[in-house]
Amino acid sequence: MGVSGKPISLSGHAREQAAYRGASEDEIRETILGQAWGLTGHGRNECRKDFVFGGVWNGKTYATKQVHPIFVEEPNEIAVVTVYVYYF
Repeated sequence: MGVSGKPISLSGHAREQAAYRGASEDEIRETILGQAWGLTGHGRNECRKDFVFGGVWNGKTYATKQVHPIFVEEPNEIAVVTVYVYYF
């Protein structure tokens, strides 16, 4: 469940991008529920959260993974449009 009891859903595109970029749905939900939101324009919101990673991504070792979902707060749900992931 999301903010104010709203469920969080991922579009097909967001689900594909999350898998391709290495973010789990649990990480996306945790980011949306636990971080301050900002506006990106076009009525969309964003937030970011750093996770301890300590692993290899694309052949390189990184300590941190940042999950950055883009989403819309609808009357009955929070709809995730896409998700970016940064490693550092």
